[in-house]
Amino acid sequence: MSKMTTPPPSPVAAPPAPPGHGQSPQQSGLQSGLKNRHLSMIAVGGVIGAGLFVGSASGITAAGPGILLSYALVGALVVFVMRMLGEMAAANPTSGSFSAYADRALGRWAGFSIGWLYWFFWVVVLAVEATAGAAILTSWVPAVPQWAWALIVMVVLTATNLASVASFGEFEFWFAGIKVVAIAAFIVIGGLAIFGVLPGSDNAATGFANLTSHGGFLPHGPSAILTGVLMVVFSFMGSEIVTLAAGESEDPQRAVTKATKSVIWRVGIFYLGSILVVVSLLPWNDPSITKKGSYVAALDTIGIPHAGQIMNVIVLTAVLSCLNSGLYTASRMAFSLGQRGDAPKAFARTNSRGVPQAAILASVLFGFIAVGFNYVWPTTVFQFLLNSSGAVALFVWLVICFSQLRMRGIILRENPDKLVVRMWLFPYLTWATIAMISFVLVYMLTDDSEGGGRIQVVLSVLLAIVVVAVSLVRERLGRGASEKEAVTSR
Repeated sequence: MSKMTTPPPSPVAAPPAPPGHGQSPQQSGLQSGLKNRHLSMIAVGGVIGAGLFVGSASGITAAGPGILLSYALVGALVVFVMRMLGEMAAANPTSGSFSAYADRALGRWAGFSIGWLYWFFWVVVLAVEATAGAAILTSWVPAVPQWAWALIVMVVLTATNLASVASFGEFEFWFAGIKVVAIAAFIVIGGLAIFGVLPGSDNAATGFANLTSHGGFLPHGPSAILTGVLMVVFSFMGSEIVTLAAGESEDPQRAVTKATKSVIWRVGIFYLGSILVVVSLLPWNDPSITKKGSYVAALDTIGIPHAGQIMNVIVLTAVLSCLNSGLYTASRMAFSLGQRGDAPKAFARTNSRGVPQAAILASVLFGFIAVGFNYVWPTTVFQFLLNSSGAVALFVWLVICFSQLRMRGIILRENPDKLVVRMWLFPYLTWATIAMISFVLVYMLTDDSEGGGRIQVVLSVLLAIVVVAVSLVRERLGRGASEKEAVTSR
């Protein structure tokens, strides 16, 4: 194990007076090991989670073809939130991203709270994805038990993250690349089948008739659009990862600007495009959608052989990508919290390879513990962890919105030349986005199903209250200690 040291600042230029808390990567000891191609693929692949492949079937069943409007609404939210985050990140790229901006704009309690909630969210995601990946691998190699596969996957990706940020970037480049190619191929092949120009296709080639011929575009009424929103909103989590990773790239400002401006077509093509293909190829109420999954059912109706196994490979890739980036994201958030004195100081140290080793190991340790809970107490302890992290994504988006409202003025006052990305129709669209996210949270309270929106919001809010309380107590104790020290030194 390398000795934990923080190397001196690199000669690469860092912003002299960044308009937010958190150090530049070179000042903090992190290295600029991510190349532009890494950042480009992380940005593109970041919006394609395993939830798109696995979770879309339930949304289609609940909303019919109207699920397209659900995806469009959530996609618009993501575009707006990413625009706001891009505005702040382009002005001050930092590993703490929105947590560091909340620290500056809203107060230390906000940066502390959202940073730890976000870290907790990804630690739980590590357990979910490790279990999902292990289930696929066990179906291929039954001789190896599922828990062993989960262990192997976690160990390999931990080693990848510990090696260097460049190795993380290389793994993520190929993982994301496979996802992107798979979705693009699916859209092209499916599009040809829809119009009857795909050679050898088994599909009836009805064009877009399936969008309206089975009970209409909204078979369950307009309210189903909101039901669909609740089912798809969390599959978009991960778009913000590129703003954390940009801090370790060769040209952070350029990377963030490019990723922010491209988010519209990324969401439009990968989400809306692929779902449009699914609901056009076969009726929304086809039983195979629920039984096999939306993408497998669509491939089957075209006549693609071994569609199920092909999709398992793609889903496994998406799972490994989520694990890889989730561990990276959790560790960099822990690193940033350590920098700001809101986590153990060891988290803020980097080794000779510029890797925050303690932050990575702590994150993966809690990930392993969560995996254990998933095997030992899946319906009690682990379900509680899932529910209590369920609404954190929406909390993060809200904090980004409120931070941007304040940070715009700070950037204009301190570094106006760094305002290279601007939120559209500021501040009106920012407030509209806040209203939309708040409405989704309130609407979640109407979902009283087991493990549904209500319990997720309630437990997530309770967890947030506890974390905020801890931050306020720490802040008060810190002020008291400072005042006592000042009096003593007189």
